Amino acid sequence: MDAGNRIERALQAAVARSLALGCPRGLAAAMHHAVFPRGARVRPRLCVAVATACGETDYALTDAAAAAIELLHCASLVHDDLPCFDDADMRRGRSSVHRAFGEPLALLAGDALIVLAFQTLAQVACASQQFAMVLRTISGSVGVPSGIVAGQAWECESEVDLVRYHRAKTGALFAAAAVAGAAAAGADGLEWAMLGERLGEAYQVADDIRDAAAEPDEVGKPTGRDPLLGRPSAVLALGLDGAVHRLHTLVAAASEAIPPCPGGAALRSLILSEAKRLVPKRLAQSAA
Repeated sequence: MDAGNRIERALQAAVARSLALGCPRGLAAAMHHAVFPRGARVRPRLCVAVATACGETDYALTDAAAAAIELLHCASLVHDDLPCFDDADMRRGRSSVHRAFGEPLALLAGDALIVLAFQTLAQVACASQQFAMVLRTISGSVGVPSGIVAGQAWECESEVDLVRYHRAKTGALFAAAAVAGAAAAGADGLEWAMLGERLGEAYQVADDIRDAAAEPDEVGKPTGRDPLLGRPSAVLALGLDGAVHRLHTLVAAASEAIPPCPGGAALRSLILSEAKRLVPKRLAQSAA
């Protein structure tokens, strides 16, 4: 089974378990709306790709880790779109959760997805070093001092270190995906942290570029929000050309950070291929 199908099957099973027994219908619908239909699933795909490159044998642990990471990402998007943050009307090409179901259910759906991520991991709980490493890694990527919650909180500060902001808001969950994938396969997960951190920074820089240079229908959400809301942005800090250069530098650094492993060449090819998708169409056409 390919990585995409593995991830969707794990997510469908997780959401189905959580909604099966008497869950309020509105909350159930809001949670489903937040997770499906699928987005790019970049973070769980990285988790599975690293596990595969390391020669995984425990598919259940890898799939649970990948699903948990995507559930946490979906929860962060629900909260990020709320009026108190970005007040976004669209996500993944359709109404954001709070626009479709109201703010109270959106807040609760995001909270429920965070809990569901750890319930999903608990389904495969075992007394192994691999599981302990996966759990520590994923839980550490969410809160403080440098997880995605802390990353969101940097937007409330008057002065922001752009690198720290990017590493927390986006890099933390990417690093968790790489480390958890390696750990699930029995490899030294810490050796993979740099790959995830660099990829995470690259994706956040790319998101800043898309906000400045892409059309809403290309990215499935409103654009031009960073300057409007006073958000930290690589484009505002470096200029558009400087941000694009920073993106390419980070992708190259991520590729170079892949530790020796059986599937290293295939993983490197996947990263470079995926990077091409990050640049908005008009910039890619201009470069061509």
